[in-house]
Amino acid sequence: MGTEQNRPYKRAYQLSFFTIFYNVMEGIVSIILGYEDETLTLFGFGVDSFIEVMSGIGIAIMILRIRQNPESPKSTFEIKALKITGTGFYLLSAGLLTGIILNLINHHKPTTTLWGVIISLVSIVVMVWLMTAKKKIGKQLNSEPIIADSNCTRICVYMSLVLLVSSLVYEITGFAYADIIGAAGLIYFSITEGKEAFEKARGKECNCGVHLHI
Repeated sequence: MGTEQNRPYKRAYQLSFFTIFYNVMEGIVSIILGYEDETLTLFGFGVDSFIEVMSGIGIAIMILRIRQNPESPKSTFEIKALKITGTGFYLLSAGLLTGIILNLINHHKPTTTLWGVIISLVSIVVMVWLMTAKKKIGKQLNSEPIIADSNCTRICVYMSLVLLVSSLVYEITGFAYADIIGAAGLIYFSITEGKEAFEKARGKECNCGVHLHI
């Protein structure tokens, strides 16, 4: 693999590594603060950050194998990465659904949601940049798994917006369940994206040239 061809793969690998590092840190901080402030939304947001970590690991492994074995068919690696990303979307949906059920059952109100506002604002800035960079590299490499991974990052942007709105609403009004409708919408979106990722993987497995848009 020549230097010019290798450069975008190196960039994609760096982005996947940053995705892993950032989301691990964001997840740990959100889980700790969410637990301390008894904020289920922030705690769930932290857990969901690790779904993005799984997607990032799948993409990093795929890129590393392609760079080490340039003559091997990329589709084999991409099928695995697509399935990992699709699984991540489904797990994300399950996590959101669990959070909604617990909120409804417990009628729980957080101590404060100030940290949710701060973390969500930081996350929105970082994730929008990361999503744009991934999609650009994915199109440059014509790699559906990297583009699918950018859509996983897009889910994180939407989740950050939900966290921001729900945290602000609670701080202003004291209404603890403002994020339930938004979270339900994210569940639908996550299931749709997960389904499309698996359809892409099946299309590559049968080598039938199916092109599905994410």
